[in-house]
Amino acid sequence: MPPLSSIPVFLVATEHIYIMVLESFLWTSPRGRKAFRTTPAFAESTKVLAANQGLYNGFLAAGLYWGLFHPVRDFGKQIQLFFLGCVLAAGAVGGATANKKIFFIQGMPGMVGLAAVLLS
Repeated sequence: MPPLSSIPVFLVATEHIYIMVLESFLWTSPRGRKAFRTTPAFAESTKVLAANQGLYNGFLAAGLYWGLFHPVRDFGKQIQLFFLGCVLAAGAVGGATANKKIFFIQGMPGMVGLAAVLLS
């Protein structure tokens, strides 16, 4: 049976898949513009940058899923800790430089996942 810490890690990974889809594929759509509060002109002029940023969020999710499903539990836990630390760092930097909301949307879940894995 997987440890209870798998739940927040799975949720953080899934959140980053959603962010990746918004940034990489829906950036200029009404849904993407609403999520990031951008104008059509801004979204159009920054769509290449957003797609690149989305790719990074996809990498974070892939790393977390890798850690969750790694057959060697101790190694999987180390992978999870590394990628959750990356999520927390990204949320802290985004919250400090772009929008405070990023810390709460990205950083806090990363922190909760990190605590859950450390305590498991």
